[in-house]
Amino acid sequence: MIDLCAYKDKTIAVMGLGKSGLATARALVAAQAQVCAWDDSEGARSNAAEAGVPIVDLNAQDWHQTDFLVLSPGIPHTYPKANPVAAAAKAAKCPIIGDVELLVQSNRDAKIIAITGTNGKSTTTALIGHILKTANHEIAVGGNLGTPVLEFPVLKPNGFYVLELSSYQLELTPSLEAAVAVLLNISADHLDRHGGMDGYIAAKRLIFKNQKSDGAAILGIDEPESTKILTEIAANNNQPAIPISGHQSAKAGVYVMDRILYDDRNGLKQPIVSLEGIETLPGDHNAQNAAAAAAACLMVGLDATEIASGIETFPGLAHRQQLAAIIDGIRYINDSKATNTDAAAHALASYKTIYWIAGGLAKEGGLSALSDYFRHIRHAFLIGEAEEAFASELEGRLPLSRCGTLAQAIDQAHQLAQQEHCANAVVLLSPACASWDQFPSFEVRGAEFCRQAAQLPGSAREIFCDGQTERAA
Repeated sequence: MIDLCAYKDKTIAVMGLGKSGLATARALVAAQAQVCAWDDSEGARSNAAEAGVPIVDLNAQDWHQTDFLVLSPGIPHTYPKANPVAAAAKAAKCPIIGDVELLVQSNRDAKIIAITGTNGKSTTTALIGHILKTANHEIAVGGNLGTPVLEFPVLKPNGFYVLELSSYQLELTPSLEAAVAVLLNISADHLDRHGGMDGYIAAKRLIFKNQKSDGAAILGIDEPESTKILTEIAANNNQPAIPISGHQSAKAGVYVMDRILYDDRNGLKQPIVSLEGIETLPGDHNAQNAAAAAAACLMVGLDATEIASGIETFPGLAHRQQLAAIIDGIRYINDSKATNTDAAAHALASYKTIYWIAGGLAKEGGLSALSDYFRHIRHAFLIGEAEEAFASELEGRLPLSRCGTLAQAIDQAHQLAQQEHCANAVVLLSPACASWDQFPSFEVRGAEFCRQAAQLPGSAREIFCDGQTERAA
């Protein structure tokens, strides 16, 4: 647990007692701060009270007597409408921060590698952590991914905190000064929380705000918004700006072409590793993730051999194009994290013969954004609340089956894939939908896919994830 002794006797409010909020409250209690914690959920309050956290209704808090409010990043403090607790704190000029800010303030000498982007940040964060770990560096990996940051151990001076940071978290971390800051890409997402695209971009740019000349900014050039930010940072000449790409040359950067990862920072186009055959990093989007991870690790002193070793042994990230099983030559891929069409598009672009399981609680826009990849789909197996809407949209464009449940879809996809036995075929769960109509989370949905895939019959079976012992970084 991070030592927050600097906050002893300070009055600190904690709003939101989920995983990270509870870790924050517990760390502050351990530091003997005067904690006032609240959550609108009675169950969350009860869990926190059982953990020894003082519960105080923050709707009646005296904000003039409160040093600061630690706000869960999922709770709005500006758009579309500020939570009443956040609004009251702001009106009283009580500072509002997040748990990552507490980590930063308490570890001023820590080396932080920070990663953000609309897509790919979890895989990139996990991959950086894995490369550093295989090179025998002390690390702690978390933030928006996995372990709450205040549950991290205190690292030695040569250790690295590798942090996935959402736009919400960046807004609540004003003191962040990353040794390496990575922006993978920007596309429309969470616009209601930021008052539109300009606000969303401004939040993402905060990852570079406090960097000094000895820091490094790494930015993707595979879409226009991050490319524009790269140009602006390079023009400012404050810190090195390293371009990265998953499919095109990036002059003076790190990039992948024809599945070969290159370091061109010195203009020498030095090959690092081939991504061909690395099952855990399929597609151009994962090639960009690999380029970002390699660039970050190069900038903190690792060599090409260490980076190649880490990439080649990367076990993948659960629910993100995760290889669950290979049964009689057919691969079964869990991409349950693909809760929208942008994410599903990455998966559909990565394979050429797909038995596609899709559906759930649909978001706006339908499947039109995926039409370029329909040629890769051998058959669609539709589930959940979106089943009929998706069937209406796909009817006549590709073969489909209405399956209702995930279990039925897996069974039918397995039978057809094994019957047709096409070369390099995959049974792919990439729903393009939220899970909440049938599952409490995409993690539960993905674990169920893995569990059922592990039980499918076949004469030659390799099981990589059974839903209980997931293979993850």
